[in-house]
Amino acid sequence: MTATSFAALHHADAPLLLPNAWDHASAALLAAQGFAAIGTTSLGVAAAAGLPDGAAVTRDLTVRLARQLGGAPYLLSVDAEDGYGQDPAEVAELARELAAAGAVGINVEDGLGPADLHAAKIAAVKAAVPDLFVNARTDTHWLGDAADERETVRRLDAYQQAGADGVFVPGLTDPARITALLKTLDVPLNILYSPAGPSVAALADLGVRRISLGSYLYRRALGAALDAMADIRSGRSSRGTAPTYDEVQALGTRASTGKDRRRTS
Repeated sequence: MTATSFAALHHADAPLLLPNAWDHASAALLAAQGFAAIGTTSLGVAAAAGLPDGAAVTRDLTVRLARQLGGAPYLLSVDAEDGYGQDPAEVAELARELAAAGAVGINVEDGLGPADLHAAKIAAVKAAVPDLFVNARTDTHWLGDAADERETVRRLDAYQQAGADGVFVPGLTDPARITALLKTLDVPLNILYSPAGPSVAALADLGVRRISLGSYLYRRALGAALDAMADIRSGRSSRGTAPTYDEVQALGTRASTGKDRRRTS
């Protein structure tokens, strides 16, 4: 599996539905459900280590996770916050490390910092690792004035011009605004799935080419643990799905023996 294969998934008949994992077990279980591509979630990686998300403190953990997951038989895209630095050369070096680990994609966010700086990071990554799929995220709908669509368009245009292979606007859920934004783009649009927003089928009908889950699965996993304990404490039968001990144990066994560490071209 290659970066070319990953890019092709953004131009298939159906949009790429990308679940986001936070460790080997979550990624392996998702892959077993037939997902050809899996992303990581920076919140999950940070929270699991007791660290804050978006604070550029999980670079080493992110690279380590990429090395754990990069040899598995699925396409890996890594959520790298803002690239863990403001120097485009340092972000390019991170991209080299992730690609060497086996990642075929990287997600980098602007955090509403200067658009020209984020564009420079994108250009540096593409110059360093041309085949790496760069998904350029703008946070206009999370951190800025979501009503100012001109700013979203301005930023995404700059990122496209810098070489981004796709663009990502988390927080954008209104169908009419998604449709309007799509008309301004030359690269695939990534939308973050929201239980309160359009369904996967509805987003596909609009023309969205990639639908990410972000931290949702990680937060749902935490919620399931809380729900289970509430049931047990109240004397009710615990609800939900739980893999058996042997099923989870087998995930580690396959990884250690290399059975899940093969790659195909």
